[in-house]
Amino acid sequence: MKVKIRRELFEYLLQLARDFYPNEFGGFLREIDGIFEEVLIIPKGHFGKRSIFFDPWLLPHDENIKGTVHSHPTPYGRPSKADLHFFSKFGGIHIIIAYPFEKWSVKAYTSDGKEVKIEIVD
Repeated sequence: MKVKIRRELFEYLLQLARDFYPNEFGGFLREIDGIFEEVLIIPKGHFGKRSIFFDPWLLPHDENIKGTVHSHPTPYGRPSKADLHFFSKFGGIHIIIAYPFEKWSVKAYTSDGKEVKIEIVD
């Protein structure tokens, strides 16, 4: 299994991770025709050094939201226990961008924490 993400979005996500550092950032990924094309930044989120808090009632109803993305301000790109708990509630694909926020430090996971390959498309 692999996940496809538009190059412009991938580069934008890397920049968001850099801009929010040393805090985490988070968002929801909109998929169009099997490719992640857009990110919706978590509305009214609290972006801390170790976690993100938000009110899920503020999320728009959007059937094209098929994944999440968040950064880890550490070089550890594996999902934490809290990440896995969140993944199990939300479903879809979950992308973690670890410090130093480079292409090689980005990982994608299924809802049960299995790593999947990322394909960047133009």
